[in-house]
Amino acid sequence: MDTGPLLLSLRVATLATLIALVVGVPIAWLLVRIRFPGRDVVSVVVLLPMVLPPTVLGYYLLVLIGREGIVGRFAESIGLGRLVFTPTAAVIAAVVASLPFLIRTAQAGFEQVDTVYEEAARTLGRSEVAIFFTVTIPLAWRGILAGFALAFARAIGEFGATLMVAGNIPGRTQTASIAIYEAVQAYRMTDAHWLALVLSAVTGSILFLLTRVSRRTGW
Repeated sequence: MDTGPLLLSLRVATLATLIALVVGVPIAWLLVRIRFPGRDVVSVVVLLPMVLPPTVLGYYLLVLIGREGIVGRFAESIGLGRLVFTPTAAVIAAVVASLPFLIRTAQAGFEQVDTVYEEAARTLGRSEVAIFFTVTIPLAWRGILAGFALAFARAIGEFGATLMVAGNIPGRTQTASIAIYEAVQAYRMTDAHWLALVLSAVTGSILFLLTRVSRRTGW
């Protein structure tokens, strides 16, 4: 069994989940704590990838980051080169696909934080940034952790959007999910079996660890 696709999936999923964490946690907090015009629209937009068919999501990404897309043209103009059919495109697809899972779960964590603690910190003169990192985040960490785990599980199994924007280039953009698809198409069922088994074991282990942490912390 070729371990290249598995290693690539792990790298892509790890990087994508870290990006989703940095981007998604502030968005989740914003949607919970701040009332602003268009808030419901923003909420729908960030959660839309959860329900869109993967091919539709991949098409939108292709339009956006393709060589004729706004992001694609900008990336080439500043010397980053082509985005589509590269590992970068695989990361982008995984970020977009996993971000809603992190945001929605982190939102649940923030909603459980009693605002009295944040108000107490404000009376002590703490800045909003300091309150966010020293009060809100520590109190909402269980929801954020759950979101991180779900986002990683989603990112490592991403298929449809990745295939459309990153393609199926062995050794470069062929993730484990795409390798399974190719193996089945070529009737290499043993390879497909082992790749599927490893992916299932990885995602299952993540959810198992999350369950154990939740039980120990009474969450």
